[in-house]
Amino acid sequence: MSQEAELPPATLFGGIEPVTDPTVLREEIDRLRQESAELRGRLHAHPPISLAQGVLMERYRLPGPEAAFTLMRESSQRFNIKLHTLADAVVRTPEPDAARPPSGSRSAQEPPPLPGLRLDPAGHRNQGAVLSAALRRVLDITQAGMGNVQLAEGGRLRMEKHVGLSRDFTGFFAFVEGPTTSCAQAAETRRQVTVRDVATAEVFDEDSRRTILLAGSRACHSVPLVNRAGVPLGMISSHHERPLVGFTRAQLDVLESTGAMVGRWLSWHRHTVVRDALAHLHTHARTLG
Repeated sequence: MSQEAELPPATLFGGIEPVTDPTVLREEIDRLRQESAELRGRLHAHPPISLAQGVLMERYRLPGPEAAFTLMRESSQRFNIKLHTLADAVVRTPEPDAARPPSGSRSAQEPPPLPGLRLDPAGHRNQGAVLSAALRRVLDITQAGMGNVQLAEGGRLRMEKHVGLSRDFTGFFAFVEGPTTSCAQAAETRRQVTVRDVATAEVFDEDSRRTILLAGSRACHSVPLVNRAGVPLGMISSHHERPLVGFTRAQLDVLESTGAMVGRWLSWHRHTVVRDALAHLHTHARTLG
C-alpha cells in the first residue's frame, strides 16, 4: 500500500473532512442548484438593461450609464412598468422623429375589456394586477394549485408571476429560451400544450424535468397569450400534482379565449402605457444630451 493511500481522508482533501451525511449532501446540492439558478438569472437580466443604457447614451449623448439608468428608472416608476420592460422597449423602438414631438397621452385610451377576470376598477390598467387575475382564472379552469405567467421579451420567455412553485423552480425557469419546455413549445406552435406526465414526456431536457418534478408538478398545461395576429406575447402555465388525463373541449375553448383576451390587453399596454413611458423618457433625455 502506498504512503498516499495510508493518509487519513482529511489529509487527502486538504484538511477538509469529506461530507458523508446524505441529508447534508442533499442540502448542499440544493444550495448549489439555487446559486446556479440565481447566477443564470442575473446573467440574463443585466444585459438588456445594459444594452438599453448604451442605446440611450448614444442616442442622446448622455454623460454616462448612470444618467441613462436614472432616466429609465424615473420613467418606469412614473408609468408603473417594470424596468426590464422599458429597457426592452428602448432597444426595440426607434428614436422618435425629432421634427415631430411625441403625440399626446396614448394610455388615456380605454383598455380592452377583460370579462371573467376578478379585478378592482383601477386594476384594469395595471399589468401586474391583470396578469395575477389571468393566472387565477387559468388555475380555476384547470383546477390546479400551482402556476406561472411568462412574458415574451427579446426572443425568450421571462417569469413574471407565479403561485405555489418552489424557489428552485422560479430561479431555474426565470428565463426560457430553448425548445425543451412545454411553454416554449406552446410559444413556437402558437397553440395550447398539455403535458400529461412530466416524468415521461419527451419535450423536456433532463435538468428541466428534474426541476419540475422536484417542485411537485407531475403535469402541466401552457396557454399562449396572443395578440390579434396570433403572435404570443406571453404564456400562462398551470402545474398539477398528479398526471393529467386531459381537458374537455369546453375547458380548452375557455382557456383559448382567455389567452386571446389577455394577449389583446398586453398589446394595448405595449402600444399605450409603454409608448407613453418612452415618450416621457425621450423628452427628458433631450434636455440632458
